[in-house]
Amino acid sequence: MRVGYNISAITAKNTLAKTDDRLAKSLERLSSGLKINHAKDNPAGVAISRRMNSQIRGLSVAGDNASDGISIVETADGALNEIHDMLNRMTELAVDAANGTKTDEDRSYLDEEIQQLKEEITRIAKDTEFNGQPLLDGGFDLRAYSSNSNVGVMYYSDEVQVKDYTISSVTTELDEKGNTVIKEVALLQDGSENSFPQDAYVSEIDGDTATIKASGGFEVKITATKDATDVNLDMTGIGAMRMQIGTMEGQVLEIRIPTVSLKHMGMDDLSIATQEDAALATGAIAEAQNYISAARSRLGAYQNRLESATESLDINHENMTSAYSRIVDVDMAEEMTEYTNQQVLSQAGTSMLVQANERPQQVLQLLQ
Repeated sequence: MRVGYNISAITAKNTLAKTDDRLAKSLERLSSGLKINHAKDNPAGVAISRRMNSQIRGLSVAGDNASDGISIVETADGALNEIHDMLNRMTELAVDAANGTKTDEDRSYLDEEIQQLKEEITRIAKDTEFNGQPLLDGGFDLRAYSSNSNVGVMYYSDEVQVKDYTISSVTTELDEKGNTVIKEVALLQDGSENSFPQDAYVSEIDGDTATIKASGGFEVKITATKDATDVNLDMTGIGAMRMQIGTMEGQVLEIRIPTVSLKHMGMDDLSIATQEDAALATGAIAEAQNYISAARSRLGAYQNRLESATESLDINHENMTSAYSRIVDVDMAEEMTEYTNQQVLSQAGTSMLVQANERPQQVLQLLQ
């Protein structure tokens, strides 16, 4: 038995210190609810969990973005629905005015309502906004640029390939009212880089507007104010509202909201003041209804995609959160068992340290 160095007490003290350290860590995990409280607890787990936490937060915001997109689509569709109702009323007025039982004076009264409805369509297209951004004025429609100021691109479909197209020539003339009318449009179709598809053709000419179509949904509408040759049209393919519906670069949905205007709808000169005008108006209004119907159909498809994206994001958020929880959250039942075990060991170690400190007193018995 040695008095100078109480080896038993030192051993008991070291063991008790280790037990107290494990007990303190268990207390920290139980009080915080986290399995990882410091980087040293699980270095790899910290790196993985931080990255996952960032993605979880991003998924939450992306879900909000998709919901905002749905609200935007619903706002635009609501305005287009009102325009649709007005077009239906305009059809009634045009059909009524086309009847031979009406006098021109009667038609003038009907035409007054037509003109008021046209003004209201223009107002709705101008004033429909979301978060201060106009939706129907063409700000979120696909953009294109012309090399000649006398020729412009009024519309082109999603199926038009993003590149430059060349119009060889545009011939115009003035009608009896002095308005510019497109007489002929010649397209470059030699197979070169800037040529139109081989099956492209001018399907319709309406005043200063010409429609170019080809297979596969290819459609371009141009306007012209004067004659022009070798006009280059740059179809940028940009302009749609970009909705960030994912956490990574490029995870976006572009919402194209078509321009709503009397000119785009082919109703800028609409009148039912005479029986002849009323007969022509019915066809023009029908085309306008087709234009609005196509726009609403596109918006409906966007809304379906956004709703699917929202559901997908919610599922990803749930699964990612579950995985994140398995890494960082403590299992309370398991940890409570560990805490109880360490608590018992701590109490036992304390008792044994007391006993070890009393052992040197036994040396006195040898000195008696």
